[in-house]
Amino acid sequence: MSHLSLALGRNIRKSRKSVGLSQEAFALKAKVDRSYMGRIERGETNITVEMLFQLADVLGVGPEVLLPRTNEVDESPPKR
Repeated sequence: MSHLSLALGRNIRKSRKSVGLSQEAFALKAKVDRSYMGRIERGETNITVEMLFQLADVLGVGPEVLLPRTNEVDESPPKR
């Protein structure tokens, strides 16, 4: 897992929660498997630019909102 994937996943999860969607409902609206959505949010997979735009569209935000800032990428990964 890269710091970039982890930060992107955190941003996606934060945006999803801010619009009041469960992970399952979000995955359904985005037309992806819920387990894949979980891997995205945990930073365990890299997504395509097309997927970034698809997720942003479902959330009603621009894709730039989901992209991590430089200082977010430099942070150490969260402890489990």
